[in-house]
Amino acid sequence: GCVLVVSVIEQLAQWHNSTVKAAVERLCDYIPGKYQIMHHIIDREMNADVVCHSLRLCKQDPGQPLCHLYSPPKKEKHSSGLFHALAHARPKCQIRSKSFMGFSSVCAFPLLANLCEKMKYVLRNKLPFEDFDGDKFSTFPTLRGYHWRGRDCNDKNTTVYPGRRPNNWDAKSDSNCNGIWGVDPKDGIPYEEKFCKGAGSKGIVLLGDSAGAHFHIPPEWMTVTQMSAKSFANLPMAFSDEFDWPQFSEITGFLNSTIGGWTDSLYLRLRRRNRCNHRDLQNISQNVYFLVNIAPYFSFSLARNQLLDNPAIVIYATIGNDVCNGERDTLAHMTTPKEMLSNVVQALQYLDSHLPNGSHVILTGLVDGRFLWDNLHDRYHPLGQLNKDVTYSQLYSFLDCLQVSPCSGWLTSNETLRNLTSERALQLSNVLKEIVRSEKFANFDIFYMDFPLRQTAEEWRKMGGEPWQLIEPVDGFHPSQIAAALGTGITWQKALHEWPQVLGKENPFNDQIEAIFKDQGGH
Repeated sequence: GCVLVVSVIEQLAQWHNSTVKAAVERLCDYIPGKYQIMHHIIDREMNADVVCHSLRLCKQDPGQPLCHLYSPPKKEKHSSGLFHALAHARPKCQIRSKSFMGFSSVCAFPLLANLCEKMKYVLRNKLPFEDFDGDKFSTFPTLRGYHWRGRDCNDKNTTVYPGRRPNNWDAKSDSNCNGIWGVDPKDGIPYEEKFCKGAGSKGIVLLGDSAGAHFHIPPEWMTVTQMSAKSFANLPMAFSDEFDWPQFSEITGFLNSTIGGWTDSLYLRLRRRNRCNHRDLQNISQNVYFLVNIAPYFSFSLARNQLLDNPAIVIYATIGNDVCNGERDTLAHMTTPKEMLSNVVQALQYLDSHLPNGSHVILTGLVDGRFLWDNLHDRYHPLGQLNKDVTYSQLYSFLDCLQVSPCSGWLTSNETLRNLTSERALQLSNVLKEIVRSEKFANFDIFYMDFPLRQTAEEWRKMGGEPWQLIEPVDGFHPSQIAAALGTGITWQKALHEWPQVLGKENPFNDQIEAIFKDQGGH
């Protein structure tokens, strides 16, 4: 964190030909709210690694390597060059304000202690922060609110939520929040019965990882040539959504993208196919490594009543979590095929006891992450574009040294390790294929599809794009907005041709529903 902030401050000073103090003030002006930034004396000749070690915000543990993002100072082209710089830098630096407080120390304040406990619970269980009736749906966008699940239309009534079968055909009120309720005055038939009866309404649920949640850090936050107050306008929202953007994602996206590319999602396509599916979406994804036993995790987070709700299409897509970790001995910490079989079957058994009959489950294979190193390693990271001094290879080494790499097995210069990681990913995908071939469930049928990275790259090349544009520029790891939108089309076409029963038929009343909405002012 320190290296990132100091890098931006130093580059701002360089770009605007100002002092470091002026650059700190400029950054503070850009960032909304009362965010505290450290004030210290920085020698413009020192790189961010030297500054942060000097301030003792970065440290070297005994027996561990000295981690650095930038090449060591030119005086000596090896690690002792950094030691030399540190020895000479320490007297020049002093901290003028103590502004770095960990989450635990913030939570020590009595007024915040209760809020912090609820935040921890919400983040652990992936449930909305504001949910007054406890039905797992919210009228608030972030903190696991309606960016992640269909928007509640009555947060004071636990029987009103997206995805349920209509109560008495919603003649008097909208019990399933799809906007269709009331009675047609011409014939006395409820609109929901007239337009949605027999239409095969179904929702979409994603059980995924950070790729499914659509993790994204805007590159303009650390590209000083593009930086302005406008760049950070979305910081509070991004922070309260865990730096995920599910509202633009491949499976459950529903808003026009504001982070580049365009939004196309399975939810939007299902909604276009049958307007009665409006708001029936759930994105149950998390950024951190899955627990070995993930069935209890679903039991907290999944909102589906077997008796009262419509069937659902569940996408099970943990495309990297089982082989990705930041451990030094990364291979030893990967999920084994035996563990994968046990974990997934247990999760499917849980789904079988909770999903309404007529549901569908699609298991998505793991990605071949060698694509990342092959297309990014020698390109400049946003932090390195001004001075051509930070490549993705350097970023990957830095994160790996700190043991916070999102995927030590793929984000590495070690080709053998990259190949072994892909080999394990393929073994785990084969486990999923075998589950689909051999297991049967009472309340859903089950399908398998490979993660469509190769087809996505081919499609993007045909459109004149470059493969590196399919990867998030800041973390150099997750699929970008463009990759998400293109992947949607590929998945949809596969489902249309191979599993048409999953998508259901087109609702012939879609145009009539939209016409009535327009007549009523969109309500």
